[in-house]
Amino acid sequence: MKKALSILLASALALNAYSSTRQQDVPQWLKKTTDVISYQLKKASNTYKPGKNPRSVNPDGTVRLAPYKDWTTGFFPGSLWYGYELTGEAELAADAKRFTLALDSVRYLTNTHDLGFMLYCSYGNAYRITGDKNYLPALSDGAKHLFARYNPKVGVIRSWDFAWWHYPVIIDNMMNLEYLYWAAKEFKQPAYTQAADGHAKTTMKNHFRKDHSSYHVVDYDATTGKVLRKATHQGLTDESAWARGQAWGLYGYAMCYANSKEQKFLDQAEHIAAFIMNHPKMPKDKVPVWDFDVHNALDTEERAPRDASAAAVIASALLNLSTEVKDGKKYFDYAEDILESLSSDAYLAKPGENGYFILKHSVGAFLYNSEIDTPLDYADYYYLEALKRYAEIKKLDLKQLTKS
Repeated sequence: MKKALSILLASALALNAYSSTRQQDVPQWLKKTTDVISYQLKKASNTYKPGKNPRSVNPDGTVRLAPYKDWTTGFFPGSLWYGYELTGEAELAADAKRFTLALDSVRYLTNTHDLGFMLYCSYGNAYRITGDKNYLPALSDGAKHLFARYNPKVGVIRSWDFAWWHYPVIIDNMMNLEYLYWAAKEFKQPAYTQAADGHAKTTMKNHFRKDHSSYHVVDYDATTGKVLRKATHQGLTDESAWARGQAWGLYGYAMCYANSKEQKFLDQAEHIAAFIMNHPKMPKDKVPVWDFDVHNALDTEERAPRDASAAAVIASALLNLSTEVKDGKKYFDYAEDILESLSSDAYLAKPGENGYFILKHSVGAFLYNSEIDTPLDYADYYYLEALKRYAEIKKLDLKQLTKS
């Protein structure tokens, strides 16, 4: 009996020592984030109603809510799922389920390319984490509708169905390809993979300049596939490098390589990474202004707010890229610097403030006076995703922090 007790005591001491060691391994900048994440997500879940998800904060301080048809509507449920993974708190999982199931009607939408953002970030994470097959029908329908927007003659998925465009494709669309790659395997639809690969190749051919920066929009002739116009709808000028657009491209090609193992996608991801990481206008804290070329137009600081959403996407993309190459440390280190900056008082909200969003200082569409220097739901989402990837690579158990 004494021997058994001794073994149990020794095991308990060893477990405590391990947990303590893991906590000590967690960087100081990361330790405080778990409390902020937990508090803000719980308060947001209790404040806002499923189906009307927090998107940003209006100039008057009220929170802008996203209805289920809004392109950003999947990010808040996705943030709750990531919050649950990071903290292990069952309350966040229950909240994530509530906010996810409220988006069931998204599965019937056919007039948007953003179904990856809307469904894969919400239902996709729900299924990945829980394995609950009740999430699959909505995911199956959404993937079917996203694939239907692929035109093999043009070789890309159509983005917008509005305004004066003929067949517009935006760089953001690279992000929705992950949904198709996953759905191709899950639902045994190889045509989805072909569409994702085709879109990535056509975009690589037409969206990028010689320095590997990207246009925001390329407009095609839907019959011939001819490029009609190249523009930067949300950037400073057609020839400028809109920061979040560069982030979308980096993330998209790193993800495409991870799914397809096509070398050309990896090469493209590394080219884009080099453009971003070596850009002379990148601030020291590695959180870019909303457009890399804004200072070239002699703009004042008021016209050059930072975009934490672009930084969060870049960090998550670089962490993914770091695991796919032999010299991945340079990408990991850069991403770590970004996360440290975003986790500082300059960008990380204090509990109870910021409309219960996690990050401050993002930019939606500057030239349209929309969501300037405000929190954004997708900034939070990709920040949390980046933290999850960082913890996995470093083998850190952040759940221990919330339990201590």
